[in-house]
Amino acid sequence: MTDLIHVILLGIIEGVTEFLPISSTGHLLIAEKFGLGERSDLFNVGIQAGAILAVTLIYWSRIWQLFTQWRDPANRDYLAKLFVAFTITAVLGLVVTHYGFKLPETVTPVAWALVIGGFWMLGAEALAAKQVDRTQVTWRVAILVGIAQMVAGIFPGTSRSGATIFTAMLAGTSNRAAATEFAFLVGIPTMYAATGYELLKVLKEGGVAHEDWSALIVGFVVSLIVGFIAVKWLLGYIRTHRFTWFAIYRIVLGIALLLLIPAGA
Repeated sequence: MTDLIHVILLGIIEGVTEFLPISSTGHLLIAEKFGLGERSDLFNVGIQAGAILAVTLIYWSRIWQLFTQWRDPANRDYLAKLFVAFTITAVLGLVVTHYGFKLPETVTPVAWALVIGGFWMLGAEALAAKQVDRTQVTWRVAILVGIAQMVAGIFPGTSRSGATIFTAMLAGTSNRAAATEFAFLVGIPTMYAATGYELLKVLKEGGVAHEDWSALIVGFVVSLIVGFIAVKWLLGYIRTHRFTWFAIYRIVLGIALLLLIPAGA
């Protein structure tokens, strides 16, 4: 029963944090280090897939419109920019993988990334607020968002959604809703690709044989449901609110971790 509760909690954490600008990878690492237990790579991939499916369902009508009405110049232009952003992330990801980069397994770098990212978000929000409200996604935005995704992938605690949303806002798409939509849409194929890559790696290494499939399924379903609710809430929230409270939360959590955890833990 205790393990089931831990699985549910991990699913909730993944669902809440995957698309909120507070870092899902960082929160999962913190949760596993402080009581919920370390899980297999396949489990982490599985619950991430739940959150990805949730945002795919939320944006399904927009995705359907883009692909079925691709002859429309505006849709075709938007699709091209999504493709470019995704391609940049994929190419940079392959380069990083080729050189054997591995994510840190300690909390300290995550804590620093939370603090630094929080202050960066406050500054970025203030700068974006001074710009004229723009909903258009430019080529510069597409290119920089692709790079930002890779940077977030290298530094757990940065937050992929936070990095891409604020990069888009600073690069020219100053409207929060428009920047968030582009960041989330380009994140869908990116995260499916990353999840598929991790799954193939686990299968190749034989990690499936010893997997607790019931736990994985529960975590996936919980992440899917919670992720759907969290993203729906976020999309409504940002229409009338800034990201300030997310930044403050990151800073407070990061400082607390730096004060509480042993050096290098």
